[in-house]
Order: sequence, then C-alpha cells, then structure tokens
Amino acid sequence: MLDKIIEVVAREIGLDDEVVNADSDIIEDLCANSLDIVGIITSLEDTYGINVPDEAIIDLRTPALIAEYIERESTDGTAE
Repeated sequence: MLDKIIEVVAREIGLDDEVVNADSDIIEDLCANSLDIVGIITSLEDTYGINVPDEAIIDLRTPALIAEYIERESTDGTAE
C-alpha cells in the first residue's frame, strides 16, 4: 500500500516517485500546495474507498501517516 500512496503523492504533485519516500513531509519537503493536497486526498479516497474528513487532513503529512490512516479507516482493515 505504501508504494501506491507514494505513487499517488508524486503524481499529484508532479514529481518522480524516487523523490518521495515514506517520511517525506508533503508540505514542507515536497512543497505541495492546497490544490495538490485536494488531488492527493481525492485520489486516495477513490482508490481505497474511504472518506477523509477535512479535520483529519492536517495530520496526514507523510505517506507513512496516510498509510496508517487508511489501514485504520478501511472497512475491513485490509486495504492494499
């Protein structure tokens, strides 16, 4: 799952996958703007069938944190 999240983050920001790692801060390290964040969240919601409330977005700063959130919030706990 983490590789897919990294791929989505890189694609939405317009970077190569190699630039993004599990601990990259999406805002500080990758210089994502608010439109990038919306694109990342929307793509991940569609991919994993989850809904990310606005108040949760602020805490999803790295691909690793996003993966943890998706694992926790997926309906059956087996999101891939």
